[in-house]
Amino acid sequence: MAPLNDARRVVVKIGSALLVDSPGGRLREDWLAALAEDVAALRGRGVDVVLVSSGSIALGRELLGLGGGTLPLEQSQAAAAVGQIRLARAYETALAPHDITAAQILVTLEDTANRRRYLNIRATLGTLLGLGVVPIVNENDTVATDEIRYGDNDRLAAQIAVTVGADLLVLLSDVDGLYTANPQTDSTARRLETVERLTPEIEAMAGDPVSGVSRGGMKTKLQAARIATAAGCAMVITAGAPAHPLRALAAGAPGTLFRAQGDPQAARKRWIGAMKEKGAVQVDAGAAAALMAGRSLLPAGVITVTGRFGRGDAVAITGPEGARLGQGLVRYTAAEARAIAGRRSGDIAAILGYPGRAVLVHRDDMVL
Repeated sequence: MAPLNDARRVVVKIGSALLVDSPGGRLREDWLAALAEDVAALRGRGVDVVLVSSGSIALGRELLGLGGGTLPLEQSQAAAAVGQIRLARAYETALAPHDITAAQILVTLEDTANRRRYLNIRATLGTLLGLGVVPIVNENDTVATDEIRYGDNDRLAAQIAVTVGADLLVLLSDVDGLYTANPQTDSTARRLETVERLTPEIEAMAGDPVSGVSRGGMKTKLQAARIATAAGCAMVITAGAPAHPLRALAAGAPGTLFRAQGDPQAARKRWIGAMKEKGAVQVDAGAAAALMAGRSLLPAGVITVTGRFGRGDAVAITGPEGARLGQGLVRYTAAEARAIAGRRSGDIAAILGYPGRAVLVHRDDMVL
């Protein structure tokens, strides 16, 4: 499928039903090894890959002998605590033969809804991808309760795709796309090749989960599509059970493509530009020229700081004569920004008493 062949940054969601046998709760090691080969092939083409993987509870409950059926919250969290170790080790083992380093990222809905934590996640994922690492993201089931959880990894995967500025989200599923009705119960159901835009008619086609292991169904996948496509990220639903699902997708395996509504970077810039400013930073001529050349704003180039703002708030950026240059999301509080204004990045630790980030406003978080 062309979107996978053209993508430069891909988020892949892997459900429990693909990774763990049911019944039994055993890891499908051969399937995971084949997926790792697909990931290595993408990395070999220079594509950044993030994996959003379920499976910790399914693996943990088998190790703890908790049996089938719905678990109470405390047992689910205990199973996740045990299973997460095995899940991370499984990905590390599968990717190691390809000289790929894996990293574990555990998040909750509260983390991505809080701007400060969101920026931390974004910065960490960006750094890992820049270092050639493949992050393995999962919901932090050991601490998440209903009010702070996603509840399914489809929507989590969409949020991660938005966070990292991915141009494609791939949902590996137990079905090979979106059908007009449930293909297991309706022989007239047909698969949609492409969805240009989500409509009430499209959303009405969603049914209940097919698998007895996964918690998500087509409804959550369409919710994921709405999140991803609105941010400029295309999404594909395709069958994940066969070996080498990403290779198969690139070769033309069946799937449903949800087209992006615009460019992911442009969508993020519009979002930043629409935010209410909480303050302003004035920069010198050298910093202004650097910004116009596409660089980040360093503390050394700041002349004055005004307003009251926290980390992650939007601030106006003005030139040496006060003319507005743009705005961006600041990485320090107003008090911290005033303390380090005009100082070199290497002096930040001595001034603040702890090592901070080298830039005040990163170019990815700025619109001019």
